[in-house]
Amino acid sequence: MDLHACECGSFDFDRQHRLELRGDDLAAVYEGICRRCGVSRHFEFRMAEEVPPPAPAFGGPEPSRIIDPGEFVDVGYRFSGSAGMEMLNRPESEHHKHRAAMAYALAAFEEVLKFVPSGQDAIPADAFTSEAGKARYRNEPVKFRRDLIQMHIDSARRVLANIDKTIPPRD
Repeated sequence: MDLHACECGSFDFDRQHRLELRGDDLAAVYEGICRRCGVSRHFEFRMAEEVPPPAPAFGGPEPSRIIDPGEFVDVGYRFSGSAGMEMLNRPESEHHKHRAAMAYALAAFEEVLKFVPSGQDAIPADAFTSEAGKARYRNEPVKFRRDLIQMHIDSARRVLANIDKTIPPRD
């Protein structure tokens, strides 16, 4: 939902969530009104049979059928870049404030890796299903190589480990 803006360009809407049975499938339904323009927004997702992993993970062991690797790469870069810039400009004692963003970026990069077929070095072009993902792949196919994706995963894990070392004790 955060990848698909309203027609006015805003991503911000008050979401109401419910589960509905559709035949034998369980669907997660999200609805709400755009805060900028007032348009009603509606999203439906078929729930996987397995219990989803806890947040910030996105899904089970299989690649997503809803979000393509180009969209996940965008999420990973956006969150890691934003958190990284904030941490560069803040004292280490404040880095813990950006832990959630870095964990979200890590989860996105881990999702991207699921699209690399076993025994291959990169994500194939036919894995990209969204217009944004296809464009990203056409412009920067190198970003979808296994070694580069793994480098981003390793980097995010190191950042998170460093943040965890500096989290202030709770009272």
